[in-house]
Amino acid sequence: MSVKRKPNLSATIALLPTWFVAVVVFIGTMAWSIRLSFTNSTLFPSSSYVGFAQYSKLFSSAKWLASLQNVLIFGVLYVAGCLLLGFLLAAALDRKIRFESAFRTIFLYPYAMSFVVTGLIWQWMLNPTLGIQASVRSLGWESFVLDWVVNRDMAIYALVLAGVWQGAGLVMVIALAGMRGIEAEQWKAARIDGIPVWRIYVSIILPQLGPALAAAGMLLAMGVIKTYDIVVAMTNGGPGNATEVPAKFIMDNLFGRQNLGLATAGATVLVLGVIIAVAPFRYIMHMRDKAKGAA
Repeated sequence: MSVKRKPNLSATIALLPTWFVAVVVFIGTMAWSIRLSFTNSTLFPSSSYVGFAQYSKLFSSAKWLASLQNVLIFGVLYVAGCLLLGFLLAAALDRKIRFESAFRTIFLYPYAMSFVVTGLIWQWMLNPTLGIQASVRSLGWESFVLDWVVNRDMAIYALVLAGVWQGAGLVMVIALAGMRGIEAEQWKAARIDGIPVWRIYVSIILPQLGPALAAAGMLLAMGVIKTYDIVVAMTNGGPGNATEVPAKFIMDNLFGRQNLGLATAGATVLVLGVIIAVAPFRYIMHMRDKAKGAA
């Protein structure tokens, strides 16, 4: 027999400020930004509507199109690299090696840094006149080249390398927690059957970590869409437009060129990108919860 709960008036009243903030601060400012994207606003907001002219200008910009391509390349490689490296690190620590807590702290520490610090560290290491290349050449290997931050073809991969170095620790912690929650009987049964350790992780452990890794992947993907500080710290969008990303394009137009209409049009496109990225995951989770409830 199900018992219906009576609505708690006190709780509802207590939540009103939270709902007010959510509606006004988040939804309100989002709606205001979308409205401005249909105007010719420059330094200050304007009420002069121009329809989709800002969006037409946006997608006619070679710099914006390059930024979309760059963030797609960075996002795919960054998320895939973090998931792969994080899973491998978790599998290594799951073997209960010596000094596990020390290694766990070391691997997780980069994630505690800001992207600005990470960008500056890797910008220095990959700087051809100050970093690894200069150090190796000083030892006699004059032909050694590691100039990714100034190489137009490799600069985006320098960002990926720095990002994976920072983000893999998050995946490691999530995956390791999932591994430690798997029953020991599964390990014993697999070892009795003579299954190699690597095969156990790939065929038995990995499928059970699917939801955890999916959540980690979504968190990483959300970070990709707003990538800005690591780009500014490492390459500032260069060489040329090789590492230009949408968030930097928006900030440059908002504060550098005082083009509020174009900047808010770009921000609106990013909001749609977030919705597109999150919606499939939320739908899958909803259907999974619905299936569990039906069972």
